[in-house]
Amino acid sequence: MVIVTITTITGMTTSAKAKTESANSALPLLAWLSPAFPVGSFAYSHGIEWAFESGDVTDAGSTREWIANLIDCGGPWSDAVLLACAHRAVSAKEYDALKEASEFASAFAPSKERKLETMAQGAAFMQAADAAWSNRRFENAVSAVGKEVAYPVAVGIAAAAHEIALRVTLESYLLAVVSNFVSAAVRLIPLGQTDGTKIVAALTPLVREIAARAEKSTLDDAGGAAIRSDIASMKHETQYTRLFRS
Repeated sequence: MVIVTITTITGMTTSAKAKTESANSALPLLAWLSPAFPVGSFAYSHGIEWAFESGDVTDAGSTREWIANLIDCGGPWSDAVLLACAHRAVSAKEYDALKEASEFASAFAPSKERKLETMAQGAAFMQAADAAWSNRRFENAVSAVGKEVAYPVAVGIAAAAHEIALRVTLESYLLAVVSNFVSAAVRLIPLGQTDGTKIVAALTPLVREIAARAEKSTLDDAGGAAIRSDIASMKHETQYTRLFRS
């Protein structure tokens, strides 16, 4: 059997070129999910501040377990479902479905602070994306649902508008969520940067697994069993001393 490798005029094989183009197409995600992107994610702990105050999260091990539960069956899992639904709706130009996902996301938050967390970040994301990353698809989505949308819906809209694959969007979004939670934990707990980095690395395989599951999900799959986290978000509203908004 003879194997023929087709090479472009630039000297790059077609398979290598496809991989490069795929990587390049996802570059906006690095900007959107960076701590430098003006959504204010550093101000939210998703209830981890109360979990620390109550003694549920006290070290690297308990932090890793808490965050793992969140992305597996807590708020971030539902966010991944919502992102996937928004992404598919924009990609297919099904704006009624996008509106349904957006309204569902707005009503789904289990507490006042959790709703503030997702809606404030979503609105900030849409404003920044509209200023610097808008295109016709993005404008059509905004016409359908406006800019006051939940954070995962906003990311799904922008990624689909720029034709970024759903799987890589989900993986990047969930890893950014994990990183933000770890950052909050580092500021709250006697937890060093090295331990924080180890937690992110340890949870990366789980992020891939959850992203693969969310890619095939529908709105019916939203929901979870991380009840302690939902309670934490409610208890945090009346916590005496607070560094975070949630």
